[in-house]
Amino acid sequence: MYQNQQNSTTSSNRTVVPEAKQALNNMKFEIANELGINLKQGYNGDMPSRQAGYIGGYMVKRLIEQAERAMSGGQAK
Repeated sequence: MYQNQQNSTTSSNRTVVPEAKQALNNMKFEIANELGINLKQGYNGDMPSRQAGYIGGYMVKRLIEQAERAMSGGQAK
């Protein structure tokens, strides 16, 4: 078993590449804005899980698109 798989159950909400944390945070706010979801700095625990799921889902979609572009030799957005 891979080491990341073992650790993922205990700390699934940590950034694997700490240098990317700010870029991911910026992406989260950009996507929330595009979706018309009011996301505030700091605590958002009162947000419905459906809205949080939309934001996370679109983040994953965009990250996959960027990885595919990078693998194909295209420009990552």
